[in-house]
Amino acid sequence: MPIVSVILPTYNRASSLQIAIDSVLAQTYADLELIVVDDGSTDSTFRLASNYAARGVKVIGQANKGAASARNHAMREASGEWIQFLDADDILHPEKIERQI
Repeated sequence: MPIVSVILPTYNRASSLQIAIDSVLAQTYADLELIVVDDGSTDSTFRLASNYAARGVKVIGQANKGAASARNHAMREASGEWIQFLDADDILHPEKIERQI
């Protein structure tokens, strides 16, 4: 099965980030990687995202350059054949990636 890279840029979204990350980790499709790029948040977003590193989530911090820059940074780190973009205040249906693949 092809690897799917889920790219999640975030900025000051500590209030919603956990739900977004959990929706990726709950996918029925197993061959995926999650890359979270914190775009210079001033709240606890980076710390919260870093708590998921032990579960295989790649967390990258960068100076605030905007969402496009954060997405591009994640694209350079991605190893997947397919890309799924996700905003930090969105939730994926548990079977979303499996159904699309």
